[in-house]
Amino acid sequence: MTVIYLLLLIAFLILAVPVGFGIGGTSIVLSLMERGPDFSAAFLAQRLSAGLDNFLLLSVPLFLYVGKVMNVGSISNRIFSFASALVGGFRGGLGHVNVVSSAIFAGMSGTAASDAAGLGAIELSAMKEGGYPDDFSIGITAASSTLGPIIPPSLPLVLYGMITGASIGGLLIGGIIPGVLMVLAMMLYVEIYARRHGMQKTGRFSIRRAWKELRRSFFSLMTPVIILGGIMSGFFTPTEAAAAAAVYSTVLTLCMGELTWNSFKEIVKETVEDSGAILLVAGMATVYGYLITRANIATNIAAMIGTISRDRVIVGLILVVFLLIVGCFMDCNAAIMVLGSTLLPILGQSSIDPLHFGIIMVLTLMIGVMTPPFGMVLFIMQRHTKRPMAYIIKSCLPFILPLLIIDIIILIFPPLVTWLPGVMGLLS
Repeated sequence: MTVIYLLLLIAFLILAVPVGFGIGGTSIVLSLMERGPDFSAAFLAQRLSAGLDNFLLLSVPLFLYVGKVMNVGSISNRIFSFASALVGGFRGGLGHVNVVSSAIFAGMSGTAASDAAGLGAIELSAMKEGGYPDDFSIGITAASSTLGPIIPPSLPLVLYGMITGASIGGLLIGGIIPGVLMVLAMMLYVEIYARRHGMQKTGRFSIRRAWKELRRSFFSLMTPVIILGGIMSGFFTPTEAAAAAAVYSTVLTLCMGELTWNSFKEIVKETVEDSGAILLVAGMATVYGYLITRANIATNIAAMIGTISRDRVIVGLILVVFLLIVGCFMDCNAAIMVLGSTLLPILGQSSIDPLHFGIIMVLTLMIGVMTPPFGMVLFIMQRHTKRPMAYIIKSCLPFILPLLIIDIIILIFPPLVTWLPGVMGLLS
């Protein structure tokens, strides 16, 4: 029976059925098999509406909206210029700028696609003008976009908290140290690459230039300060922080004269469309999760893994390998909503903190945006560069290594995730 539950969903995904409809179709077939003539569509509707009746889901469209507004006008350019003033003088300068600017933008967007689509175009253009190899430029731009869902705010972490019951505030704050480690790992990779290929330093750090760019981008940089400061101080819940950031980003772009009525309507339209797709998956995943729970599938899988090992690290590595495979075929948000509650019994029997695992799960699935056949960032890079997909994939593969190393380090040392939320009283 477990095989049927999984194979049905995989079959829908292979047939390229949209994820929400694939999960819904799987749930309908399974309900028919389970209930037979007693099947009622009202059951599905009730479970679907119950899954969407959650105040936390309000943060989904709000965070999406903030990321889209921040891609308007010169905000991305200002962030890139500020990062260039900070680290542009290092060896392989624009590679470091790419990473640091993505880290800053991650504090506003919360998604990898927003970073790759908006800031990525600026990064690729600057690196091309600077004479950097195309494969290096594409790889570091794709890799740095994975910071979006790790450094708060993070839409996948909000969804994970909603599905598993883990503290959303704790998850968001818990992503800070792993995000910094990812930045350092990618910058180290850039340094090694630059030395191996004989890249020279292109300038020197200037306090005057850094101060000038800080003043120019100050109000843009305040967005993550509002979100993080509000959550860490207890003044905002994550949902309220998203609302405050949405208001602030709108006022900021209006004052800068970069948000027109037409662009505002387009942003709202895209936000509604993207939110609708995510919320459809969320609702359908609730139905699918309910059926999996009724069939004791999660318990059976946990028991099967328990026969292999109950050691926290070994079980964690098994789950990382599993999620790497899932990430090749399924969007991060969809995977979290389908698998989040299913994996909880496995975490419980191996004494893995669900909050700790949330960061590992999102980071592992984020690697999937750089892997074929369905990696979203791969398609965005192809649209920006017009290069063949095989070239894009080959360019991105080397940059997976530093991300995997950080993933394993975080798995082995849980305090890297849990210490800061514990200090802030956000673990419960």
